[in-house]
Amino acid sequence: MSESEIKPPLRLKERLEILCKEMVEKGILFPEAMEQFERCFIAEVMRRNGGNMMRTAAKLKIHRNTLSKKVKNHRHLLPGRP
Repeated sequence: MSESEIKPPLRLKERLEILCKEMVEKGILFPEAMEQFERCFIAEVMRRNGGNMMRTAAKLKIHRNTLSKKVKNHRHLLPGRP
């Protein structure tokens, strides 16, 4: 492959735009998209903090009670849960 054929990796903004277009094309509504993003984002921060709710809440800059309520709504966010 020549240098002109090698494409640089997409930047975060570009990847997000592509994902948003796909979601709109599939008929995913805004509330569902926001819920999925929140679920995924919280799960990743929890994973990086070993499931520690206090550290996760601090990293997310939300109160631990708020995080606890969100996790209750998304039970699968807790480590070791299906």
